[in-house]
Amino acid sequence: MPAIKLTITGHVQAVGFRAFVQKHAELLGLTGWVKNCEDGSVEVFAQGDEEKLNMLEQECKKGPAAAEVQQVVREELPPQPMDHFEIRH
Repeated sequence: MPAIKLTITGHVQAVGFRAFVQKHAELLGLTGWVKNCEDGSVEVFAQGDEEKLNMLEQECKKGPAAAEVQQVVREELPPQPMDHFEIRH
C-alpha cells in the first residue's frame, strides 16, 4: 500500500486545515494523520490507493477557504499499521 507525507506551508494554521484534511481523507478511505508543526506548517501522513492519495494532495493544494497555501512537498514513505485517519496535537 502506498504511503506519503505532505508538508504544507503558507497560512495553513488556525484556518481549519487539519479538519479539512481529515474530512477529505476519510471520504477517500485513507488512513493516517494530520498535525500542526511548530514552524507554522501542516504535516500529513496518508496511506491507501495511489489515485486517492493524489486526490488528497490536490485538495491540500487548495486548502480550506481561509487558508493560503504556498507549497505542498510530497515524500513517499513506507506504510504504517493504521486503521483510521486522525488529527494529532
